[in-house]
Amino acid sequence: MIRYSLKCPDDHRFESWFKDSASYDKLVKVGQVACPICGSERIEKAIMAPAVSGTRTQNQKTEQPQTAPATLSAPASPAEVALREMRAHLEKNSDYVGKEFASEARKIHDGESDARAIWGEATIKDAKELHDDGIPVAPLPWMNRRND
Repeated sequence: MIRYSLKCPDDHRFESWFKDSASYDKLVKVGQVACPICGSERIEKAIMAPAVSGTRTQNQKTEQPQTAPATLSAPASPAEVALREMRAHLEKNSDYVGKEFASEARKIHDGESDARAIWGEATIKDAKELHDDGIPVAPLPWMNRRND
C-alpha cells in the first residue's frame, strides 16, 4: 500500500491510499479519484515528505510525547460534515435505484412510474441525455458505498 498527498486545481489537499503507484495512475486516468471538497477529477500528487525510519539505538532515542493518530472516520472539515449530513438526508428521503437510475428517472418524468426522489448510478452519456431531455439530474459528490 502507498499513501499519496493529493491536490486538485483549486488547491484542496487530501490523502488517499492505493495498492501501488500503477493503481494510482490507472484510477486517476479513468476518473475514479476525485477531490472530496469540490469533486474535481483533475487530481495530481502534492509534494510530501517521505516517511523515513531511523536507525537509532535504544540509548539514542528521546522520549517524544505521543499524539493519537487521526482516525479516518472523524470529519476533516466542516465541508466533510456537511457532505455526511447531506448524504444521510438523501439516503433517508429517497430511493436508491442503482444502475437503473437513467431508465427510472425517465419513467418518472414520463409518468410511467410513481413520482419520487431517486438516486443511483448513470454514465455521463446517460446523464447528459436526461439533462438534454429536460429531466433534472445532478451529480453527487460521493460514490456508492460499495466503492467508498
